[in-house]
Amino acid sequence: MNFDRLTTTDKDGTEQTASIHPIVEMRQYTLHPGRRDTLIDLFERHLIEPQNAAGMEVLAHFRDFDAPDRFVWFRGFRDLAARGEALSAFYLHGTAWREHRDAANATMIDSDNVLLLREARPGSGFAPARSPRPPIDARASTPAMVCVTTYSFGRPVDDAFLDFFEQAIAPAATRAGAKLLAAYASEHGHNDFPQLPVREGENVFVWVAAFASQADHERHFQALSHSPRWRDEVQPHLSRCLVKPAEVRRLTPAARSLVQG
Repeated sequence: MNFDRLTTTDKDGTEQTASIHPIVEMRQYTLHPGRRDTLIDLFERHLIEPQNAAGMEVLAHFRDFDAPDRFVWFRGFRDLAARGEALSAFYLHGTAWREHRDAANATMIDSDNVLLLREARPGSGFAPARSPRPPIDARASTPAMVCVTTYSFGRPVDDAFLDFFEQAIAPAATRAGAKLLAAYASEHGHNDFPQLPVREGENVFVWVAAFASQADHERHFQALSHSPRWRDEVQPHLSRCLVKPAEVRRLTPAARSLVQG
């Protein structure tokens, strides 16, 4: 998978793809009308660094471009055991959530739309950030658009589909202007922090791509729709694999997101 990726070098000089948080949650919150900026301000001021200190990483957070009351974010973990420990540390024993949970919860209608995911292939998750996180009070300034595409299957994602993604979908998307950032599949391990529900029993593949602007994304879409190979080969094969149409979220990075495009 040809993702925009940092690499590390082993002692023998072999380059290895950096992968610090192979387990992620993709969290999609439906908020009360007009309350998204309130939640994002609270989140960026008070809830990012305490989560990181508890043993997880807030990897990226976004406004949904098409749904003004939806907030989408990703947080990562070293493994499933570390997830349970980190969530307990933050939600049960930390002070930040205790102090700010009422204000945060007051903005939300639903916070249970959560996918628990694992890197589709080793190293296919979000790369470590190249730049430090923007400071508190930073303003969102990037025109970039980030698209999160979710495919749903009737059975666990297998190597045959991952090969198809690598050999057909990803190259076509890249040629049409996408910058591939990450790819994940469902993690079916036990949710050992049941206080936070996840969508269990689903089989999904999630991939994330960035575009320099909304216009660039529109050109990408047009390029794919006019590609004979995409139209006649890739799209029909993909449709046969899925149990429902792909879900695409068009997102804009919040000011302190580690992913800015």
